This record gives sequence, structure tokens and C-alpha cells, in this order.
Amino acid sequence: MRITRTFALAATAVVALGIGAMAPAASAAPAASSGDTPTYQEFAASTYRDVDGGYVVNGDELVSTQGDLRSFYDSLLGPDSMTDGLIVNTVNGVDDKWSASQVGNLTYCVSTKFGARHADVVAAMASGAALWESASSKVDFVYVSSADSSCTTRNKSVLFSVEPVQTSQYIARAFFPSSPDRQMNVLIDDSIWTSGSWTPTNIIGHELGHTLGFRHEHTRPESGTCFEDNNWRPLTPYDSSSIMHYPQCNGSSDDLSMTSSDRAGVVALYGS
Repeated sequence: MRITRTFALAATAVVALGIGAMAPAASAAPAASSGDTPTYQEFAASTYRDVDGGYVVNGDELVSTQGDLRSFYDSLLGPDSMTDGLIVNTVNGVDDKWSASQVGNLTYCVSTKFGARHADVVAAMASGAALWESASSKVDFVYVSSADSSCTTRNKSVLFSVEPVQTSQYIARAFFPSSPDRQMNVLIDDSIWTSGSWTPTNIIGHELGHTLGFRHEHTRPESGTCFEDNNWRPLTPYDSSSIMHYPQCNGSSDDLSMTSSDRAGVVALYGS
């Protein structure tokens, strides 16, 4: 849940944004070699490499390979996207979403490596999933507790794993439907329990929004900041209060709660 480095809409420059008192600010990005726009090499050098080898961009989203990272960088330099609050990720112009059969069977396990917090994570996953399930009967996250003792991306009895991580780069991070199997996991840092008004339920709800294909709402031009890229399609009008909108990116909600627009967006993508 942390924006580490992204391109600002107005200046097209790399900036570092923190979460106020909830997390320490990221270290400053290196100065660009010419003008305000960093070279790809500078951008790549400042991008956090995650524990499974992928790159974390836009705070809590995964890019799998160096080639994908270059494509992501190039997309940041493209033209402004449409102004018409939920938006779905796109890959080569196609919605990044689950099939009708798969979205009704999104199986997951919760690693026993969470230790004393295991039951808390199980509860947060259930309540975070319920935010989306209550909006669309087509969406069903299915907890498979029998897989918890070997809960990694290598466990093929579940679609994705929920695992602990120790990092100062984010509170939690997830994946998109198009992510490779080796990166289909939700990673959660202990800071999720001390994130102020951001409850574990809403943080997990935000991350599960990504697993359904939803992008950060603040990448829209209406936000005026925190622009990410143009690879998305609008499902509803812009919503500054969306669960997918960072409060520190000109959001109007301080607790990441789900809105009626969020519910309308998941229905628009997957059905009621």
C-alpha cells in the first residue's frame, strides 16, 4: 500500500510519496541525467526489486521481467488517457480479468509462517474478500485451509498464496489476473496491524481489488497527481473516495473504505 516511485502527471518526473505517519517516506529518487524525465536506466535502478524477483511499481503492483519494466516505463511517457470510480487494467488493449468460471473459484491459502498472526490474516482475508463478494455474486474467494502448511506459489492446489514478508517498501502487495504463476501471491508486512485508520480489512480489500484486475483510481487525470500509466479502461465515473484510490494522492477518503462506485465497477466487469 505504498507509493514508492512513480511519474507525476504534471512534471513527468520521478517522485517519492510516503503515507504520512503511517509509514516512513521513501528515499529520494536519483536525479535525472537530463531535463525532468529520468532515463530508463535511472528509472530501473530506482525501482524496488521484490523478494520473488519481480519489480514493484505504483506502490503495490507487480511487473514480472526487465522487458515488462521497459514496457511499463515507455507507457508512462505516452499520451494522456481518457478522463472518463473504478478502472480495469488492460494488456494490449484487452481487459485484464478472470474468466466467468475462474472468478467464481478464486482459491487461496494463508501461510502458517504468519505464526501467531495466522488467524488474524485468515479473518482479514475473509472480510476483505467479502467487500467484493457482497457486490457481485459472480466473485468468490475460496479459502483452502488444507494448503496452509505449504502455502507458496508452487502449491498448485490453490490459485494464489497469502504469505508474510518483511519490507519497508509496502504494507501489502498483490498481483493482476495476467501475472505469471510464480508471482500470484499476496504479500503482507507486519505494518498492516499498525496502519492507523487503514484497517486490515480495507487494506486487504484494496489488494484483492488488484487481483480482480482493478487499477489505482488515482492514475486518472482527475486526480491531478500520482499518474501511473494509460493501460486501463474506465468502468465508472472517477471516484476520489474509491477503495482503489490512495488517500495521499488527492483522495477524499482516509480509510480506504469501499464505495458504491466500487461496487458498481465490479458488477460492470463481472456481473451482479
